Amino acid sequence: MIPRRIAVVGAGWAGIAAAVHARRAGHEVQVFEMAPQPGGRARSVPVDGFVLDNGQHILIGAYAATLELMHEVGADPARVLKRLPLALKYPDGQGLQLRGGAPMPDFVRAVLGRAGWGWRPRLALLAHAARWAAGGFACAPTLSVAELCRGLPRVVQTQLVEPLCVAALNTPAAQASAQVFLRVLHDALFGGRGASDLLLPAAPLGALLPEPAMDWFDAHGVRLRAGARVLQLQSHAAGWQVDGEAFDAVVLACSAVEAARLCRDIAPGWAQQAAALRYEPIVTVYLQSPGTRLRLPMTLLDASADAPAQFVFDLGALGSAEGVFAFVISGARDWVERGLQATAQATQAQALAAFAPGTWPVPPTVLHVGAEKRATFQCTPGLQRPPARIAANLWAAGDYVAGPYPATLEGAVRSGRQAAQDAGMQFAVP
Repeated sequence: MIPRRIAVVGAGWAGIAAAVHARRAGHEVQVFEMAPQPGGRARSVPVDGFVLDNGQHILIGAYAATLELMHEVGADPARVLKRLPLALKYPDGQGLQLRGGAPMPDFVRAVLGRAGWGWRPRLALLAHAARWAAGGFACAPTLSVAELCRGLPRVVQTQLVEPLCVAALNTPAAQASAQVFLRVLHDALFGGRGASDLLLPAAPLGALLPEPAMDWFDAHGVRLRAGARVLQLQSHAAGWQVDGEAFDAVVLACSAVEAARLCRDIAPGWAQQAAALRYEPIVTVYLQSPGTRLRLPMTLLDASADAPAQFVFDLGALGSAEGVFAFVISGARDWVERGLQATAQATQAQALAAFAPGTWPVPPTVLHVGAEKRATFQCTPGLQRPPARIAANLWAAGDYVAGPYPATLEGAVRSGRQAAQDAGMQFAVP
């Protein structure tokens, strides 16, 4: 393979993956990032003496590509991630608890032992899961998660399916793609021992990948131009010019909106498809209560019209920020419309109401409210996502490109790696 000059536009997790993979293959790589720091929608920000994340993220053991990339750039997953068997438990301690063994038998055992449900809900869930497994965890692409789970007792839908769906796809079950939901379940339950484990950040997101990746860039000759928004992309000989600088190939690892802007005249059909994506916001309300420690690092919450959050993370229990709690509101469109102040106040009230008296020795106060209004694309049934290949020697990478996964870190990393690999394969053809 003849080494070529590759431009990677965007230093989020997809862009980092593309740059690392391309450089390892022997290519000269230059990365353009419009923000002052790398990380994209999974980055760290300083807030009142703490280093918090722009939003709480969950990884699972099945994220093989992400874990491999972290190892490659020198991040130690065992140090910066807290591995726990999957537990979806409410403040009263009831919920689903896996032990961390072989996922499918562990899931069956956990369902049969689920306290608070009668035998009918437990057996109904296992029957549905058995049918999904027998069908290869596949279904019609037009099916929603709500339609997939029709016939399940309401308690199973409200206490398991709906929070799991919004956590994985950031789309309410009534509008979420059953096909993508089943793929997530397949990889978690059939990905081998530990695939369903929770990998919760025990350090700010910057330490998981962006910061060690920048050190890796320096050590391996990858040039990063931060604070540099690419204004123009033009064809040049057999390659492309990025703001007048010539490259043999380009990987657009920026947002779909930015990629559509750059490709509007180059590939109008692709740009229109990318620009047509619709998004779901995520709001994270950080509450502070010194001296408080919750029973679990991650607790499932009952969300309602008055209670915004579906999950709360005890950052102190994760070894990150003592006395700070991240309340996550996925599919937060209605709450964004109500306003962040109203959302924060409702979250404070939810925190006090959801846990037993005495849980909060110091009443929680609002430390920070973060809103990612384009956190993820709406993962709806039959959604046609733009392909990775845009034109000759021009590729897209990001969690939004066509693929089997929802908008996750794993999806972003895989797309970045694949874009660099496909570009490299194209170089090898005379």
